[in-house]
Amino acid sequence: MTDALLERPPVAAPTRKPRIGFLGVGWIGRHRMEAMLATGAVEAAVIADPSEAMRADAAGLAPGAGQAASFDELLDHDLDGVVIATPSALHAQQTRRALDRGMAVFCQKPLGRTEAEVREVVEAARRADRLLAVDLSYRFTEAAIRIRETIRAGALGRVHAVDLTFHNAYGPDKPWFYDPALSGGGCVMDLGVHLVDLALWLLEDTAVVDVSSHLFSESRPLAGAEKAEDYAVATLTLDTGAVVRLACSWRLPAGQDAVIAASLYGERGGAELRNVGGSFYDFTAERFEGTSRRLLASPPDAWGGRAAADWARRLAAGERFDPEVESLIPVARALDRIYGR
Repeated sequence: MTDALLERPPVAAPTRKPRIGFLGVGWIGRHRMEAMLATGAVEAAVIADPSEAMRADAAGLAPGAGQAASFDELLDHDLDGVVIATPSALHAQQTRRALDRGMAVFCQKPLGRTEAEVREVVEAARRADRLLAVDLSYRFTEAAIRIRETIRAGALGRVHAVDLTFHNAYGPDKPWFYDPALSGGGCVMDLGVHLVDLALWLLEDTAVVDVSSHLFSESRPLAGAEKAEDYAVATLTLDTGAVVRLACSWRLPAGQDAVIAASLYGERGGAELRNVGGSFYDFTAERFEGTSRRLLASPPDAWGGRAAADWARRLAAGERFDPEVESLIPVARALDRIYGR
């Protein structure tokens, strides 16, 4: 894999490995924990989860780590950073509290349920001068990186159209996902956040100036925020004049486990990231010229824990506040507008 786009200026490394607290060690939290520890850059100091069974399972990755049943207990430890993998409603508050205690944070998406929450967290990271990152992991796929390189090189010319899709044939297995007060929204907050982030990250230096959207629950249009949407379509107009069309869903009968794609078209050609055979993990990237296509990236690509590993290495290198995290604010603003907030 080419890491040129992920390289950052060297910073004086600390004299010891950063001590990390892992908050929430369900499947995804445990997976990110494993990815971070595999770098050898950090050590697991505390494992926190209300489930004793979950803590015991995660302890197999770090037998020497302490255990805590709550976030408050975790904060009482001497930590350099916290990894947050809890329900979405808790992300902003928990991240702010950790930052205010001088701890760096790696948080699951979304960082906040609204632009206001995200902005407050980013400002907290700036005040604390601590490294903050969010697990927007599709940025770290080889396919997305290759397409970004292609756009940066000017191979597509002026991009005027972007089509984004994320259909998941299944719905989340935890009840809080379906309560907008806890989740911030349904499939848009869960899946659409990846699509909006990917579009703005791929195109760079652009802003959303207009949004229209339609949200559905159980095949019926949603009139308010009383339910979490399970299907959504939206059109985002950028300040460059480009139009981004987005569609995402839970439990759509799509004929396969997932349909995930990002297609970009410009005056000189196009490029597309697409999942392979319904996979949630395998992606190809292709460049289009007229009726011909050229492969840019293909599986295998072990990208799942790459964002977590990147944060761990950067923390170990002594990095502090990174202004790149400000890019999460316009993403949250776009989601607010999709929801009509």
